Amino acid sequence: MKITDVKTFIVDGGRMNWVIVKIYTDAGIYGVGDATVERREMAVAATVDHIREFLLGKDPFQTEMLSETANRDSYWRTGVINRSALAGIESALLDIKGKALGVPVYELLGGRHRDRIKCYANYWAYAPQSGDDVARFLERPMELGFKAVKWDPFFAAYQQMDRAERNASMGQIAGARKAGGADLDLLVEGHGRFDLPTARILGTAMAEYEPLFFEEPMPPDSIDAYAELRTLIPVPIAGGERYTEKFRFLDVIRRRALDWLQPDACHCGGLFEMKMIAAMGEAAHLAFAPHNPMGPVGNAMTMQLAASTSNFAILETMMVDVPWRAEVVTEEVALINGEMTIPNKPGLGIEFHEEAALRHPFSMKAPQHFKRRTYATDLKPWYSVQ
Repeated sequence: MKITDVKTFIVDGGRMNWVIVKIYTDAGIYGVGDATVERREMAVAATVDHIREFLLGKDPFQTEMLSETANRDSYWRTGVINRSALAGIESALLDIKGKALGVPVYELLGGRHRDRIKCYANYWAYAPQSGDDVARFLERPMELGFKAVKWDPFFAAYQQMDRAERNASMGQIAGARKAGGADLDLLVEGHGRFDLPTARILGTAMAEYEPLFFEEPMPPDSIDAYAELRTLIPVPIAGGERYTEKFRFLDVIRRRALDWLQPDACHCGGLFEMKMIAAMGEAAHLAFAPHNPMGPVGNAMTMQLAASTSNFAILETMMVDVPWRAEVVTEEVALINGEMTIPNKPGLGIEFHEEAALRHPFSMKAPQHFKRRTYATDLKPWYSVQ
């Protein structure tokens, strides 16, 4: 079997544009991967196109060799653009191999540890202003069966918050704990907002509500700052979505800078790299909970990782998505009592529809993290609820 073509499809996914890599073969088998880089879609698509010439005519079963050689030959071995292009390519190669062998990708990654995994809901709290707002928004994820939720309660803050703003944010967390009860896991998103003293104040203040973790409270640039913060606040710290290779995570682990590791399967160079990061975390007894807010192909990649990784703890899941998601891919995923089932079909377990993807082309997206967000009103669950 030989690779005959490599294409990218940039698909409007509502919150972002999905960058889907499709690799074709002379056996009629294709594979897909997700190389999405939020608001840098054209750059990553161009990088995939640069790698295309190297891949043409190669055996897709040589997955690691192709990925490692493409990484070497890029010369720029780090950075989200190159690493995301490689992630999409490697996933597509694994999808081809799984289909050709008639096995799910998780069998190529070491076999299955589980057939479903606990999820936390994201994209359920639409610009809440108070604890009462959060309590109202919580009704939907709890109706769907989620046992854990994540949201950003910090409005448009950056670096610091005054006391009134901090009190309003803590009011949201208090409202979530009251409405959700003692058994609902609360995950607090920071989006890399704060300086160290502000993160310290907030991390200390939220401790009474017992969040599962405080995600990316500071910008990701300084591992030393995270290592210091971890000694100063009583809540676990999560991060890593903006680190793109195992060497960066090795530094994080050595310096004991995080409690929860959150690499992204679409950004870290591939699922084999993710397995190595997970293994390093397991050796240090750290929890592994990958960042997973991208599109359907990225979710399929992460589900295969969840099945095959022993210390995979909890899966980020977008509670709702654009209505045309079901046009672009065929996926069979169920949510059962807050746990998502892992597909056992060959490859990634999904089918990609080019014609539908072309009906939803690239759309410019404005950054939303540090302003009052806008939300679509036609979103709905993309999985079945059992």
